[in-house]
Amino acid sequence: MRGRHRAVSFAAYTLGMKRTLLALLLAATTSLTAAQSGGTLNGLTVSGTVSGPLPAQARIGGFTMDPGGQPVSELASVPVTGSRFSIDLPSVLPPQRTLVQLRPDAIFWPGVLEPVTVQGQASIAELRFYVYGDGNGNGRRDDTEGLQETSAFVGKSVLVVSFASSASQVGAARGFQANLKPGWNGLLIDVGRAVKVTSSGTVNGVTVNTQR
Repeated sequence: MRGRHRAVSFAAYTLGMKRTLLALLLAATTSLTAAQSGGTLNGLTVSGTVSGPLPAQARIGGFTMDPGGQPVSELASVPVTGSRFSIDLPSVLPPQRTLVQLRPDAIFWPGVLEPVTVQGQASIAELRFYVYGDGNGNGRRDDTEGLQETSAFVGKSVLVVSFASSASQVGAARGFQANLKPGWNGLLIDVGRAVKVTSSGTVNGVTVNTQR
């Protein structure tokens, strides 16, 4: 009986230790995620119209991009209704393989000319909009559904959507100055004699062109 009691006690002890270790691991993972994201993240709302040819059952999606410029995952998507759309990008971290360290040679936005300066210890990622035909009507893009590249503008300004894990700044020649908040940022870049950058958490009046 004593041997059986000791075996049961040891099993209970082992189970308790496993639960404790699991709780500690979960807490550590949560803390690491919060540290990497710089705390609270901001979402982004983009609304406007789609110009150009559209497939049947067209949807527009925001896709995170890898450092090589290839789409990785669909962050959010909505149907295109009468050429109009409004899409909410959630306040979440993008996939790890889309993140790169913020540094001068990692910035390829319109209007960015040397010398490029950065401030902050952030990881950044890029998002682009693609249009596709939702053939089976399941509300998301499947591998068999082709993607149409697009370009996005508000008037003469180019829309760039960028994620930053923490508050940071990017500066460049001709007055380029972009302030990034933690989360998703909508940057309107007007390239003229001087470069004007406007940052917003809500971007309206966007024209997304499917004819690049």
